[in-house]
Amino acid sequence: MLNFVKCRTFANSLQQKMKRISITSPTRIDTTILLPSSKSISNRVLIINALGHGIYPPENLSDCDDTQVMIRALKSQPHEEIDIMAAGTAMRFLTAYLSVTPGSRIITGTQRMQQRPIAILVNALRELGAHIEYVANEGYPPLRIQGGNLQKSHITLPGNVSSQYISALLMIGPSLPNGLTITLTGDIISKPYINLTLQLLKDFGAEADWQGESQLRIAPKPYQSVPYYVESDWSAASYWYQIAALSKEAHITLPGLFKKSYQGDSKVAELFRQLGVETIYGKQEVHIRKGGKPVERMEYNFINQPDLAQTFVVTCALLDIPFRFSGLQSLKIKETDRMAALINEMAKLGYVLQESDGSVLSWDGERCAKSTDSIDTYEDHRMAMAFAPACLVLPDISINNPQVVSKSYPKYWDNLRQAGFILNEI
Repeated sequence: MLNFVKCRTFANSLQQKMKRISITSPTRIDTTILLPSSKSISNRVLIINALGHGIYPPENLSDCDDTQVMIRALKSQPHEEIDIMAAGTAMRFLTAYLSVTPGSRIITGTQRMQQRPIAILVNALRELGAHIEYVANEGYPPLRIQGGNLQKSHITLPGNVSSQYISALLMIGPSLPNGLTITLTGDIISKPYINLTLQLLKDFGAEADWQGESQLRIAPKPYQSVPYYVESDWSAASYWYQIAALSKEAHITLPGLFKKSYQGDSKVAELFRQLGVETIYGKQEVHIRKGGKPVERMEYNFINQPDLAQTFVVTCALLDIPFRFSGLQSLKIKETDRMAALINEMAKLGYVLQESDGSVLSWDGERCAKSTDSIDTYEDHRMAMAFAPACLVLPDISINNPQVVSKSYPKYWDNLRQAGFILNEI
């Protein structure tokens, strides 16, 4: 695995060389793609293993920026400043981790990271007894954290907050003297990510589970040190499902994916069946290919799989399938406002999207004049990866700042070349 310094050097070099790329698609796709390991699992396992003082380094960790940031941060010494750059998951998980870890540290990030709210998590940790101060703007990073023992054991949170806040709290639960009880009020969003965290806690020996529909209980039982192998990333697989859907002919094998997966984004296989893509499960891989007739209209609530929304917005429009996608409220606080970004960039391709209620994106077939402008990525890895396959339908697609994919899928462009796509740096 590349160490953090080498990864950043490579990323900086890539950024200097690749300001924009044009993409040309092959006529037929038949390939096997080694996906990155799951970032969601990697980052959770790293925190849990650190809290349990594990003697077995987790195996097959993701090589993405976010995970490399986490590795470096967990090696930090007291009084060091931790820069997690654009890694939102790392900011949230580490804020909780540092609250129960001896020492004083400042945790900061990019300018965009310093605009992403974190007050809900900070308030919850303060309620448990954590010592956290805002260095600049109230409610936003950077944070100064003095780690110590948190004596309280019960908090209440709205269920519609980011699941990463809830997961961050769950992971420190076994370290608290009296464990932790979290009561969630109202609608609970992104529940699969909460369940993923609970399952990983159990894998490391913790006692953690739902107590009824809206309460989570973690016993004060220390983690055990166990070997752990991280599976491939279903979120990354979504772009290959998209490629299969938009291709005239495709057969793609993706090793390391399993039908019974902890990852909520494994739902992608079922959802893409509506768009004419068939999944065949092997023992340790999946095979995807064209098969079946797409639906005439698609409606889905992405409350539990928000990271798939960009992929389906682009795919449905290019297949000329009207859609209404709800449950997208969390997209506004991601790496960028993904709803606004999708509206802007889809207009460049000639599609007029509508936003409503701050949580719904829809397309009823309305078109506009196409632009020759390149697709902007807004420092958002998923914008780049969701729009690149558009070249299968529309020629002359180009992507600005393509290096952003290093956040979760550093080898994405290499994998496209392997599959027969032609990429030219501009």
